[in-house]
Order: sequence, then C-alpha cells, then structure tokens
Amino acid sequence: MSLTKSFLSRPRRAAIAAGLAVVACPLTQARAADPYEGEDAAIPATANFDKGRFGGIRQKLSDWNVMVGAGAVYAPKFEGSDEFELAPIPMISATFGDRVTIDPGGLEVDVLKSNGFKFSVKGGYELAGGRDEDDSDHLKGLGDIDAGAVVGAQLSYEMGPLEFYASVDKTIGGSDGLVGQVGANVSHHYDRFILSAGASATFADDNHMESYFGVTAAQSARSGLRQYEASAGLKRFDIEASVTYMATEHWVIRGQAGVGFLTGDAKDSPIVQNDVQPSAMLLVGYKF
Repeated sequence: MSLTKSFLSRPRRAAIAAGLAVVACPLTQARAADPYEGEDAAIPATANFDKGRFGGIRQKLSDWNVMVGAGAVYAPKFEGSDEFELAPIPMISATFGDRVTIDPGGLEVDVLKSNGFKFSVKGGYELAGGRDEDDSDHLKGLGDIDAGAVVGAQLSYEMGPLEFYASVDKTIGGSDGLVGQVGANVSHHYDRFILSAGASATFADDNHMESYFGVTAAQSARSGLRQYEASAGLKRFDIEASVTYMATEHWVIRGQAGVGFLTGDAKDSPIVQNDVQPSAMLLVGYKF
C-alpha cells in the first residue's frame, strides 16, 4: 500500500478531495488572496528569515510556489459508513508559473485561460478512490477496490467571488469508473481571513457505481448482504464551508466542515449504513 493511500484510505478520502481539490487547494487559495503580497506589503517580524543562509533555496521554492502542510480529517471510514475515524493528512504542492501544479494527486495543467474561463487537464493518482474490506466489519466479504491512475479535465468560470465548474475524471484500473462533478464556490477575503462555501453534485457511470455500491451474488454469499445492482446516475450532493487564516506571510491555518448526501442507487445500496456523510478537517500549511 502506498504512503498516500495508507494515510487517506481508511477515513473516506472523498471527503478530502471534495473539499480540498486534492488537499492542496486551501493553501493555493490562500496564496492567491495573500494580503502580504505586494511590493510594499508589511511583513510581520515573525515572518523574517536569514536571507544570507537560506536566501537562494528560499527564493527558488518561492518561485515555484512550494507549499507544505499537515493536519487531520474526521470522516466516515468509507463512503456510506456510519462509523468515523480521525486520521492525519500529509501534503505538499508546487505551482510552476501560473499554469502547472503538482500535488499528491498528480499533475494539473491550465491549458486555457480567457475572460474568466479556465480549462484544465490532469493526470495522476486517484486520491478519492479505493476501498479496503478491512476498513470496517460491514465490508467483510466484499473484497478490496484498488485505487488507480486517473486522467481528467475541468472547465471553470470565475465571476468576481463566484466560481462555477464542471469536471470529469476517468479511473484507469481499480473501478475503471467515470465520475463527473458540477458545482459552485463563493469566497470572501476579509483582513487575514478567507471565508468560503461551496456546493456540488457528483455523477458516476455503471463501473464506478457497481464497484462501490453493488453487491454481486458471490459477495452476497460471503458478506450476508443482499444482492444489489447499482446503475449509473446521480451519486451524491455535497455542501461545505471553510475558514482560512493567514497567520503570517507564510503560515496558513485552514478549518473546514462539510456534509454529503448520498442519493439514487448509492443511497439504496445495502453497503450504505448512513446516506448522510459529514466530515471535518483542520490543516496547517507553510508556503515558501
């Protein structure tokens, strides 16, 4: 099992991905709205550093917009679980120029930016995928679902504090599923705080739905759950709210809470114990 999966598989990784866009998003957002940015911005004394000793390395990391952080997430053990776990979140990301970002999920490239529109493509690891039957007694007999590689694209439009987006991701390996999402975010910058809220709807194809919510005859015999076929369609709605505090020029603290509502064939699956899926997260990051 990979390092990323070992940290993020047991508490539902989808709770992280939905709110953070592969974990690095809140720190990237804080960078974009950094009140200390600017030619004559006043930097707190606590943010000073030894330029003679660290200047060269620090400048290169700053040019690359490198961000590191760690935190914890409290979320369901698996999508549909009524049990929760607290688990650590490690993260690191780097942005090259204003179009290329590398983070734990892989590589994302902004192909087109024009008049508020942005079209991005990405490839990497499926952070919000995979499930182990050892995650819960309720999953015994269902077998494991491996996470896989993912390729995808997203189209977004920014209008002041509002952002609307639509994305599609294809998993290669694992569930071999196709997942789409449409949503909107709104953010407000006040002093050192960024207040954000968002809502989204997630759709999935037959492969994804059958992998995570279907129960075959063999799985039914092993697990005791009734046989069930899950079809493509609307999978869940999510709402979230967050507060990001920029303590200094470099240190960022982010708190987030959200809730997902499983619907359709996902909600009716015998694997699902609770169709309401709340989560909470706290993250501390340092941006060079």
